Amino acid sequence: MHTNIQQLLEFATKVAQKAGEHTLIYFKKDVEVISKKDDSPVTIADRETELLMRKMISEAFPEHGILGEEYGVHQPDAPVQWILDPIDGTVGFIHGIPLYTNLIGITIHGKPEIGVINAPYMKEMVAAVIGHGAYLNQSKTTVRNIESLSQASMMTSDVQYFNQFGQKNAFEELLTKVKTHRTYGDAYGHLMVACGRADIMLDPVLNIWDAAALLPVIKEAGGSFTDLNGMERIDGGHGFSCHPVLKDELLSVFATNS
Repeated sequence: MHTNIQQLLEFATKVAQKAGEHTLIYFKKDVEVISKKDDSPVTIADRETELLMRKMISEAFPEHGILGEEYGVHQPDAPVQWILDPIDGTVGFIHGIPLYTNLIGITIHGKPEIGVINAPYMKEMVAAVIGHGAYLNQSKTTVRNIESLSQASMMTSDVQYFNQFGQKNAFEELLTKVKTHRTYGDAYGHLMVACGRADIMLDPVLNIWDAAALLPVIKEAGGSFTDLNGMERIDGGHGFSCHPVLKDELLSVFATNS
């Protein structure tokens, strides 16, 4: 099957834009919060937005597969798979924090090829195709130059996860090694790495719909995205973004504290 990668990227950014516009209808409103089976929260905004994304994709590319956080798998054997997170950072969204994002990752024959991170309230969208660079609002973006952890700014989401997933010692050691640390979490933290505003974003727990957009974006911004074992993958269950010069030092901290 011939796939026009540029056509896919352009349509993915259109879907992300429409998704973002829909979430803004509900942002800072009193929306009902429902607990899913894993106790994570979901709102009508999450569910309506994913349905909108799925409808747009299915109408434009009926032969493609879709995997979304809220509504599961459609055509899992299709060579092209759209992997969707309608609202990454639902907890922040519920509390009126504007750093939530809409995520789209596209794999072709199992390989991550396209990533889009859209922060609708912030009016920032980073999009990337493997081999063609990463772009913030259509201007090329890269990670910033850095030489060591001692110069690095580190981001993460919920620090409690490091304890829950056996990474408490590694996280505490990293706090002593980096220059600064903040909790600008979820995919927006990875966007900050891609745009040169931060140097490390750590996620001790990641689902595939969280990670699928991140790998192409970070890689094409000149960075490194791997799981905590150093494997470049979107289904490892955890991951981090950083400047490549920091990768081995970070992996060493996790390896020695595992």
